[in-house]
Amino acid sequence: MTHIMPGNIWPSEMVESCMKNVGFLSFGHYQAVPGSQTRTASDVLLQSIDLAVAAEEIGIDGAYFRVHHFARQLASPWPLLAAVGARTSRIEIGTGVIDMRYENPLAMAEEAAAADLISGGRLELGISRGSPETALKGYESFGHVPPEGMSDADMARAHAGLFRAAIAGAGVADSDPRMTGRSVRLPVMPQAPGLSDRIWWGAGTRATGEWAASEGMNLMSSTLLTEDTGVPFDELQLEQIQRYRAAWEKAGWDREPRVSVSRSVIPLLDDQDRAYFGERSGDDQLGHLDGGIARFGKSYVGEPDVLAEELAKDVAVREADSLLLTVPNQLGVAYNARLLQALADHVLPAIGWSPRT
Repeated sequence: MTHIMPGNIWPSEMVESCMKNVGFLSFGHYQAVPGSQTRTASDVLLQSIDLAVAAEEIGIDGAYFRVHHFARQLASPWPLLAAVGARTSRIEIGTGVIDMRYENPLAMAEEAAAADLISGGRLELGISRGSPETALKGYESFGHVPPEGMSDADMARAHAGLFRAAIAGAGVADSDPRMTGRSVRLPVMPQAPGLSDRIWWGAGTRATGEWAASEGMNLMSSTLLTEDTGVPFDELQLEQIQRYRAAWEKAGWDREPRVSVSRSVIPLLDDQDRAYFGERSGDDQLGHLDGGIARFGKSYVGEPDVLAEELAKDVAVREADSLLLTVPNQLGVAYNARLLQALADHVLPAIGWSPRT
């Protein structure tokens, strides 16, 4: 098996602008079906913790988890994020993403701050307006109904605004003078220093990427965009990132933004891998999502040396500073730790990444 080094693909001056952080992203599926190693909710929660520990030992930079409701997937992220924070010491811990239509912003602010403090300030929260769910208007069952004249997306953004104000220390409730001796606006407690700079917006279009920049949030771009211009997915995503960065500069924020993209990258090491995933990478796909056309990025599947070359040519991966690798979590901790180790050894060096120590 060929060990690919950055110089085999790109000149050294180009590698310097490549990937700085690599994390895994688990959708947290569980189901009692043949071959599944995550048959129960308990299985997927405990295995998610163990995989984060294994990823940190390998040198991977982040452990991220998807949040879905009314489905056999990871849902409430806070106990999991706190547990991962308590079991690890270095790795970033995050979500990709939390659907803000379902969230009570002030309760979320308390829970997020607590999880961040347990981890020592390693929380990186991806949030968004949400994606299609199993339940029809499931957020209404959680007690969140858009006011007259407001869409569910508007409500999600309003929830996000209140949440971000709360974690930044804004007063959100009047004090009771009988208890405090004064009338002031009280912030939620606890507060987690720096957390307000570690919020990412999951943007599905170029326009929402620009909106995220105007709001001062980092950009989290997935393996699909809910628009299509006819160009390959990575080029469309590159345009989204470039427009985001231009909007960030225009807004005049005083820190450097972070940008992540997600990819499915599966190295084929043996016949078991080939039986699970086939023989080679696929192509971009078009589909319908939320009543419109969406472009889905391809899966990278193949021999490690081939994957290294393909991934190094992905223009959006090269432009972003973080890459989230989706993992087949139902195959268990041992399989996914082996997958991450193979990527760390033979694929990720081609995009300028090296393990953290």
